[in-house]
Amino acid sequence: MQPSREDSRHRWHPIAIARALLSRASGAERLTLVVLGGVATLALLFAKIAEEVMEGETGGLDRKLLLMLRDPSNPADPIGPRWLEEMMRDFTALGGIAVVMLLVAGVCGFLALTGRRRTALLVLAAIAGGTLLSTALKYGFSRPRPELVPHGSIVYTSSFPSGHSTMSAVVYLTLGALLARTQSSLGVKLYVMGAAALLTLLVGVSRVYLGVHWPTDVLAGWVLGSAWAVLCWLAMIWLQDHGQVEPETATDADPTDGTGVA
Repeated sequence: MQPSREDSRHRWHPIAIARALLSRASGAERLTLVVLGGVATLALLFAKIAEEVMEGETGGLDRKLLLMLRDPSNPADPIGPRWLEEMMRDFTALGGIAVVMLLVAGVCGFLALTGRRRTALLVLAAIAGGTLLSTALKYGFSRPRPELVPHGSIVYTSSFPSGHSTMSAVVYLTLGALLARTQSSLGVKLYVMGAAALLTLLVGVSRVYLGVHWPTDVLAGWVLGSAWAVLCWLAMIWLQDHGQVEPETATDADPTDGTGVA
């Protein structure tokens, strides 16, 4: 029996073709496609935010959101008690270069001492790459810092995207994913990634609260940092599967040489 014209059309429909290809792909290949699709979506979202910012379309919303966090009678004063303002400075420090460098150095030192030196190098490469990407984009866009309210923190660079928001997403989400892959319990994995996401969120909110970034700077930083962290996570999985990085389950390696040989 010859297939009908309708069946032939259905067979060559893009969705049907995609389903056929996915049905032949392995689990790892499907995961790769899904993750790359997510990264591409985040990249497009970042590009859209950047386009709107450069065209000045977000100016009204940025000002409105920034002023919502200020005393209407005195824009120099953030809303809330003094201890909240001090707490926000503590939160913003979590995305600062000094704190990030100390944290990454501590984690990489721990990984190296426990026989996971290639994983430590991968973490260093991920953080260094995220830092370079964020810095290059800052110089490329050169968006001025908000002058609508006094700054509650010292600033040195341009505004878009937020470096603190980008780096907190890169560092905490990357380290969270690394730690989550050492746990077999789904609940523990979700807890670790939730904690990493919360830290990233607090750093970004603190930047707007202190008046040193526009809200769209922070949103773009979150999107950019998340995309980079997901891409690095995928690279870690691929390298582990191909034996280039230590496997997910730690071995009882000798901490002095990382070879497991006494």
